[in-house]
Amino acid sequence: MSHAKGDRRERELVNRLDAAGFAVMRAPASGSATERELPDALAGDGETFYAIEAKSSSGNPIYLTGEEVEALVFFARNFGAKPRIGVRFDREDWYFFHPSDLHVTDGGNYRVKKETALESGTDFDELTGGSSRTRLDDYDR
Repeated sequence: MSHAKGDRRERELVNRLDAAGFAVMRAPASGSATERELPDALAGDGETFYAIEAKSSSGNPIYLTGEEVEALVFFARNFGAKPRIGVRFDREDWYFFHPSDLHVTDGGNYRVKKETALESGTDFDELTGGSSRTRLDDYDR
């Protein structure tokens, strides 16, 4: 994926979070602006705060390095935000994961497949409080 496409997707996410009532800031040139790794976006609505690492793909699995995920978790913890990995595949919406919910490869990297995002990711409305997902496992038998 091109860097321009990634930037466009990050701006799209920021604009959608803003429209959903979140105060949101995109970290300029996150990862290269400073010696410290910064999340791609910070968002909060006065009650819930997120540090988001955003990734997009045309359909191939999305990979994140262990260092990227560790830096996100470290920043989020120190900032008082919830760490989230936001993924967007072409012709699909954004889906979000807590880092601990991602598949860890044998090499220590993290992977999200499109099928996994669609099946078990938190969708945009659920992330922003516009809806909630109820699963059969939530009910006592």
